[in-house]
Amino acid sequence: MQTRGQELINFFHNHDGVVHFSVILKAGFHPDSLIALEKEGKVEKIARGLYRLTNYTPGSHPDLVTVSLQAPRGVICLLSSLSFYEATSEIPKYVDIAIPRGTHANRIKYPPVRFYRFAPKAWKSGIEEHEIEGHKVRVYNLAKTIADCFKFRNKIGMDVARDALKVAVTEKGIKTKEIMQYAKICRVDNIIKPILEAML
Repeated sequence: MQTRGQELINFFHNHDGVVHFSVILKAGFHPDSLIALEKEGKVEKIARGLYRLTNYTPGSHPDLVTVSLQAPRGVICLLSSLSFYEATSEIPKYVDIAIPRGTHANRIKYPPVRFYRFAPKAWKSGIEEHEIEGHKVRVYNLAKTIADCFKFRNKIGMDVARDALKVAVTEKGIKTKEIMQYAKICRVDNIIKPILEAML
């Protein structure tokens, strides 16, 4: 018969190695089981209320999952979103996350995070839910991400935004009409339009 500790380890495996404390409690596990696994070095605390198996091989986007669990209202954006869609050669140093303007940013110690505050309409537009390693992660679609990159071009660089636009249109099959739709919402249509016209 399985011990409670082994059951909890299996529970972690079913959640791709990362579980929030509240989820552990909801599943009927006693905090003592978690404390015991922590003492044995089988589980480690990686952030407030967030635990992972120490010897677990993470999947393709472990940082996006970890951040989404800590900032459920946040949406993966900018470089992190470009990287997720493989539309940039840049390697993000932070997880870029969008939150609505005027809302409180959760303190996240791990992984390194950079918050961007979006106007309500821009924040709501273009959100997609992706299942990553058994967790739902909110990421802006690629067309919206391109518009955001031009909006925040001073932060991420005009070259990065321009290159991503080219990749989105020529390699990823994103329609220019869709990009312009989000460009209007982000008020960068007058910047993107001539670049698109020159490309086509």
